[in-house]
Amino acid sequence: MSHPLVIAPSILSADFSRLGEEIAAVDSAGADWIHLDVMDGHFVPNITFGPPIVKAVRGASTKFFDCHLMIEPCDPYLEAFAEAGCDMITVHAEATRHLDRSLQAIKSLGKQAGVALNPGTPETAVEYVLDRVDMVLVMTVNPGFGGQAFIPATLDKIRRLRALIGDRPIRIEVDGGIAPDTARAVFEAGADTFVAGSAVFKGGASAYAGNIAALREAAEKPAA
Repeated sequence: MSHPLVIAPSILSADFSRLGEEIAAVDSAGADWIHLDVMDGHFVPNITFGPPIVKAVRGASTKFFDCHLMIEPCDPYLEAFAEAGCDMITVHAEATRHLDRSLQAIKSLGKQAGVALNPGTPETAVEYVLDRVDMVLVMTVNPGFGGQAFIPATLDKIRRLRALIGDRPIRIEVDGGIAPDTARAVFEAGADTFVAGSAVFKGGASAYAGNIAALREAAEKPAA
């Protein structure tokens, strides 16, 4: 099943001193979703923000808030992120002992549920929960820092995952190194939801619309 392409700018690359303004700017520049990278300094080697910040910026945009929890454990915090205003909550398969239970908990909070895979985790690790999820996030870099180079070997994982999903209405999101020079390859492999940080937020607010348009054009441009 095909989905319209979604561009989800990651606020990890935004100016945190003006976070609400930055979110409003990418919203008006053509972002489809707003991507929230939550890191805990434990599951990944960095710390970003928690539910209070999500709640504080929720009023800056009416767009879909796509919350990627790179935290361990994740279950104790699901309700707080739901109440803060997240629309999709994605947990890592590697960060919970009972993935099916975690996904059920997200659904019980009235939110869409996603599951993320680190580059070293095979797509088969989530095959048994595909009927529980709205999206699978394939990390195309090692999680924890923005601005990393795309890992080409993840393209084969995206293709295999697309085959596993079949005709189920499940999105495939890619996160890490997504830019105009990688967009077409991941789109052709089967991804339909692009997280982009530095590729969107470079150049200041006046450049955001052009940056988003360039990603979209590169992904959807027919092969020569």
